[in-house]
Amino acid sequence: MNAGDPYDGSPVAALRRIAFLLERGRADTFKVQAYRKAAGAILPLSADEVAARASAGTLTELAGVGASTARVIADAAAGRVPERLAEAEEQYGVLPVSGGTGLRAALRGDLHSHSDWSDGGSPIEEMAMTAMELGHDYLVLTDHSPRLKVARGLSAERLARQLDVVDAVNTHLSALAPAGQAGEFRLLKGIEVDILDDGGLDQTDEMFSRLEVRVASVHSKLAMDPGPMTKRMITAIQNPWMNVLGHCTGRLVTGNRGTRAQSRFDARAVFEACAEHGVAVEINSRPERRDPPTDLLELARDTGCLFSIDSDAHAPGQLDFLVLGCERAEAAGIDTDRIVNTWPVERLLEWAAR
Repeated sequence: MNAGDPYDGSPVAALRRIAFLLERGRADTFKVQAYRKAAGAILPLSADEVAARASAGTLTELAGVGASTARVIADAAAGRVPERLAEAEEQYGVLPVSGGTGLRAALRGDLHSHSDWSDGGSPIEEMAMTAMELGHDYLVLTDHSPRLKVARGLSAERLARQLDVVDAVNTHLSALAPAGQAGEFRLLKGIEVDILDDGGLDQTDEMFSRLEVRVASVHSKLAMDPGPMTKRMITAIQNPWMNVLGHCTGRLVTGNRGTRAQSRFDARAVFEACAEHGVAVEINSRPERRDPPTDLLELARDTGCLFSIDSDAHAPGQLDFLVLGCERAEAAGIDTDRIVNTWPVERLLEWAAR
């Protein structure tokens, strides 16, 4: 079963679905990992062995299975819908959208995601496999750059090691694909690079040259005066390595991190620079961001910008946040062909490598 699909009755599927839904609800990583670890613990076992352990009460003897996850496994093995799964479905089973599903079907991928190499909660392969299960043709892995130490940003050396892992994941996923579909899904090499105070980008040219898509975002001094902030952002946009302007105002409108006012800058000048240099404005789909705000989204539309609708997922269950951004883009009347992640991967990479 796919993690994003309804429950199909197996204990592993129940555990993965609970983890997926808790991630969608932005639960603490340690709570989610209990379900993922338990799924990994029973995955090698036959259905009969799982059922026998459930009957004998010995599931917790398996490394990675605790009392709460054992109850989920036992219920599923007995043909019952686990109570924890029913609760998670009620809380997070349906995303609160009234539109955007048509545009969501047109998206081929996602240009902004994080793994446990920086501040994400899951391994690279889990992110990639869930993206593939959700129907993506591609996912760009964009862990943070070195300056963002609080998010365990990647030095050039760590990023170089990560690129080897991406190659290995692609090889593995290609081998798992059904006959005739090998290589259809691709994990793309990327970064969410910090825009520094002077507009520079926080990674080396040599590493940029090895990447396929580059998202650049402001993460520090978000309350900078409008003049310097405008200059900072435009300088970054003029950098030929930059492809996507991430969560442009940095605002937070809800969530467990509290709220944060949006940065102030000359939005028209920034969006004109994006349009001139072929940089896409990100429509960040995270519920706590909804960035850019509607007035700036419409201004970017009228300025002629390209867009990228991104999940900014920090866990597999957040990869389907995309429909939230699609709802906003559809309401703003943005033409589908101006959204770069509706493009086939070949066209996307040609644009990103310009």
